[in-house]
Amino acid sequence: MPEAPEPYRSFVENALTKARNAAQHTGLPALADDAGLCVDAFGGLPGVDTAYYATQFGYAKGDDNNVRALLEQMHDISNRRAAMVSVLVAVRSADDPEPLIAMGRVVGQIAREPTGSNGFGFDPVMWIPEFGQTFAQLPTEVKNANSHRGRSAKAMSALIREHWMA
Repeated sequence: MPEAPEPYRSFVENALTKARNAAQHTGLPALADDAGLCVDAFGGLPGVDTAYYATQFGYAKGDDNNVRALLEQMHDISNRRAAMVSVLVAVRSADDPEPLIAMGRVVGQIAREPTGSNGFGFDPVMWIPEFGQTFAQLPTEVKNANSHRGRSAKAMSALIREHWMA
């Protein structure tokens, strides 16, 4: 199936577009996500442009370059508060007027240097106060259960049970 365009400025709109695209091309119910990093000092950016963050600073697209660009841009910034956000959207059909929307959010601080080797993306610099570590330092099971994606998946499971299976 062709990739859905992601022209929107919110996670919800992009995830909804992807879910509708999948349902339209398969004729089946569909679940899609959009996720990213929202940095307070940047007014919530990179947000929906997280995967391409490094490209605006002349780097090639990629996780390591995203981390490098973020740390360079935040070098002299003291407000390091940021959130990892994941939005899941489920539709019963491409035209479902009542999509289910679940959000998972984890607030932390952008570390001054990458630490840890688990995970991907911004995990090595996303320091989570409740664990005293970056996401990349956490065991996979702990990270998955407490990450923005883990939280949105748990919320979506509850929504599906409540709205579609009751």
